[in-house]
Amino acid sequence: MTIIASLLRAAELPDSPTARLDAELLLAAALGKSRSYLHTWPEKIVSSEAALRFSDYLQRRRGGEPVAYILGQQGFWKLDLEVAPHTLIPRPDTELLVETALALLPASPARVLDLGTGSGAIALALASERPTWHVTAVDRVLEAVALAERNRQRLQLDNVNVFTSHWFSALADQRFDLIISNPPYIAAGDVHLAEGDVRFEPESALVAGADGLDDIREIITASAQHLNAGGWLILEHRYDQAAAVRQLLQDAGFAAVESRKDLGGHERITLGRLPC
Repeated sequence: MTIIASLLRAAELPDSPTARLDAELLLAAALGKSRSYLHTWPEKIVSSEAALRFSDYLQRRRGGEPVAYILGQQGFWKLDLEVAPHTLIPRPDTELLVETALALLPASPARVLDLGTGSGAIALALASERPTWHVTAVDRVLEAVALAERNRQRLQLDNVNVFTSHWFSALADQRFDLIISNPPYIAAGDVHLAEGDVRFEPESALVAGADGLDDIREIITASAQHLNAGGWLILEHRYDQAAAVRQLLQDAGFAAVESRKDLGGHERITLGRLPC
């Protein structure tokens, strides 16, 4: 038998940039407890079953599998979300999309569309903050739609509608006050696709043509037909794509085009408004 503190000291994750955090998250999950429990009771004896689960989790993490996929969950905004390998892992940088959307529109009723919703992170975060908004969340991957719907049901957010659509394909003549998306934006052949957690995430949710902008171009081109006058389009993109995305929006007739920086100081999102 061993204690919590000993297991954490012995945990080896040499290739993880967040080794201690990873070990704590994995041990807490193996025990069915919170991370604070580990710090409060470091000398608690760990059962052999929990120790074996922790060992298995560590082995998977040493193989590069993301902690979120091992545990099947990830925090985003103020929500705990179920995640799975057929969707991207929600990341803190993407919360900038949520912050910006909440600041752009008042808390009065509005129609909002989340394109490529994945786990539903963006749509569900917005819906949780704005009960009067009606949020539509779409994805072309059936498993992602099912996952987002499970998250919606568990969070009991009745102002969200989740269904299958490849961008606007199932939206016909519907119009919205805000369209938001974290689409694929990595260039095919980018060396980063073979590094870190990205290796385990679905390529279809990451890669968008030779320059990484194919899906962003498609969304911008089609958005004018699905925005109400004065409506906003907000897009996440790679740190070095802001200038190109601003130009695409301006060329498509959007006004008030600007980019905003994430916590790392990188231009992470760009937005524009359809003229009234």
